[in-house]
Amino acid sequence: MPLAKSSAPVCRGFPRRLRLRPTPASRGAAAGERLIEARIPIDDGGHLGALLGPRDEHLDILRKGAAPLAITATRDAILLSGDEPQVRRARGVIEELLGVLQTAGALHVSQVEYAARGLRAGRDEPFGVELTEVVLVSDRGKPIRARTPGQRRYVKAIERHDITFGLGPAGTGKTYLAMACAVRALRSKEVSRIILCRPAVEAGERLGFLPGDLQAKIDPYLRPLYDALYDMVSLDQAQRHLERNVVEVAPLAFMRGRTLNDSFIILDEAQNTTPEQMKMFLTRLGFGSKAVVTGDPSQTDLPGGAVSGLHHAVGILEDLAGIAVERLGSEDVVRHELVQRIVEAYDRLGRTQASTG
Repeated sequence: MPLAKSSAPVCRGFPRRLRLRPTPASRGAAAGERLIEARIPIDDGGHLGALLGPRDEHLDILRKGAAPLAITATRDAILLSGDEPQVRRARGVIEELLGVLQTAGALHVSQVEYAARGLRAGRDEPFGVELTEVVLVSDRGKPIRARTPGQRRYVKAIERHDITFGLGPAGTGKTYLAMACAVRALRSKEVSRIILCRPAVEAGERLGFLPGDLQAKIDPYLRPLYDALYDMVSLDQAQRHLERNVVEVAPLAFMRGRTLNDSFIILDEAQNTTPEQMKMFLTRLGFGSKAVVTGDPSQTDLPGGAVSGLHHAVGILEDLAGIAVERLGSEDVVRHELVQRIVEAYDRLGRTQASTG
């Protein structure tokens, strides 16, 4: 299978042409399998160290993803040894990572983990450009990027549609990237305010049983939205936005009866809405507004047997013009690598139960 040509720029001094030669073991390889060795020379200048990661962390991640392909590093090169398709695929992945390194100046561990998952799954796809485009630069100078192709498709869908549904498990960046798009739209004056809301439904708790006044009762439900906001906007700026209602954070119930014009509206944890609440939310959209609805359909906290408004709405609206539905999966998880394995384990259990159900 021919390797897709990398779309990412390759650092100066990183040659595209590799030295490939058959290994001694290839003479006894199985039919159709050709074992080869490859050497990728790298003019360092710090690039090799950034590629390998602290204490070779990135190298270890790539080795796990590429097994049984052997990947080793010398002072000035990466060495590959294995069957020919694996070597050529690993070459493409390393070129993509070098392109990310050149463009972004650094490699995040989540980017290396995504590359390793691609190796493990046998994917031949360029991804470097998709991992270097900046969605937003925070007030602290931190660039916020989509870290997987799935996340990039999600961001592009938000840019192009008035209503976007972002579906996926924990850690896929649904809420965080929606917030980045909202802050960007506010800065560029595409909207005049940001409205963030969640249904006040959690595991068995009710607002009336929580201590404090109404604001104190609802704050725990909205904390993830505050956290994302504070990561992108300075504390002082965020407080001013909140005081002037430029940014409004409220439970979903507070949206009833309103028409929201010139607003960027995010409904988080939408799997915990009822169909009636979801219809109410979606019909709040006014002129010049954009809405993003995020949630994990597999983790509803609604009372037993209740239909999720998120699942219901996607089924009705997915093919409607102006609405996008983007599904993120375990390959888009950008938290600890263990989170991705947990998500995959639960997915396998769900498929097994469905097949035996």
